[in-house]
Amino acid sequence: MQITDAEKWILSFYKQRGWTKYGPFIRTGFLMEEVGEVARAVRAYEIGRDRPDEVEQPKEKLKQELIEEMGDVIGNITLLADIYGVSLEEVIASHKEKLTKRFAEDLG
Repeated sequence: MQITDAEKWILSFYKQRGWTKYGPFIRTGFLMEEVGEVARAVRAYEIGRDRPDEVEQPKEKLKQELIEEMGDVIGNITLLADIYGVSLEEVIASHKEKLTKRFAEDLG
């Protein structure tokens, strides 16, 4: 799936459920929650949780959970971008330009 197709799907899916009604402050809170879940998934995948109340999961299941949590982050980034009238392509292009300029000497 291309980034613009993913963006359209995310916006449509979230809108159908009423999830686009939240403003930027609430959306940012959701984003931070999801980033925390990515951190938890990375820890579980890399070093485990080491908790007696949790059963260790196979690596494949842990990787799938990580992928799902990263998707939740992308969903929230997409909605924030939409609030400000910015496409994901613009975000990525700007990011690329910023880093290319910043590290121009390193790129040869």
